[in-house]
Amino acid sequence: MEKWMVYALISMVFAGLTSVVAKFGMSNMSSDSALAVRTAVVFTLVTVNAFLFKNAFTEIRHSASRDLWLLAFSGLCTTISWVFYYRAMKEGPVSYVASIDKASIVVTLMLSFILLREPVTGKVLLGAALVFAGLLVLVWK
Repeated sequence: MEKWMVYALISMVFAGLTSVVAKFGMSNMSSDSALAVRTAVVFTLVTVNAFLFKNAFTEIRHSASRDLWLLAFSGLCTTISWVFYYRAMKEGPVSYVASIDKASIVVTLMLSFILLREPVTGKVLLGAALVFAGLLVLVWK
């Protein structure tokens, strides 16, 4: 198994765990307060990882401004996603909220085809269609 696949599988497990743990953790606080706590922990741990283990300071200092602006925009998108994800989790069932959120893969795939010129394969299209069909099953009244 390739290294990226192992990383993706580890990410999948922890992404699934984080939603359920967060739902329990915000039982006595607002979604915005819960997100602030989570984000502070994420910021601290990501910063420690980047600077202690990856020599990130040198990389960041030598990065093109275009790359930094794109990463800043990605951070803005992450913030908007997390704010609404936490609000949805506070008010709704985590199983539905997480499933709808994970359907973002359809948006990611479309953008990867258009902007990154990644190959469109039947396998990827079938997977995206199944995810989208699952989303429709969840939200259909």
